[in-house]
Amino acid sequence: MKIKIPPPLVALIFAGTCYLLAKYLPVGEFEFFGREALMYVMFGVGVVIVLIALFQFFKKKTTTNPLNPEKASSLVVSGIFKYTRNPMYLALLLFLIAFALKLGNAFNTVILAGFVYYMNHFQIRHEEAALTKLFGKEYKLYLKATRRWF
Repeated sequence: MKIKIPPPLVALIFAGTCYLLAKYLPVGEFEFFGREALMYVMFGVGVVIVLIALFQFFKKKTTTNPLNPEKASSLVVSGIFKYTRNPMYLALLLFLIAFALKLGNAFNTVILAGFVYYMNHFQIRHEEAALTKLFGKEYKLYLKATRRWF
């Protein structure tokens, strides 16, 4: 199965769903001390993670296109990839968490969980299959050594 929706677009769709839920659901609003600071921290950490990941991909001269994982020319397993197999998706999740904090509706956690499910089932699973086919035993060892998200 070929993936047809780019992950940043998927994140935008989930962000839109968060917005609609926060705007039209009459319950679930929350406020706590430090919410805004936490929102900026989540966003900032997401930016740092995505920049590090992109730098490592460019350094190894391999594709950053998640729609064609079979075009990867090398396996990146060091740096940030030593701690998470999917730093760019982790960054998207952090952006969504930051947005959900800005909106201040507790029910957006359900939408965030849906994003993780969607990415695991429709994106990451297919990427892992393609990379296993491409890199074989080396990738299987990496799967065992490094967690999917964090």
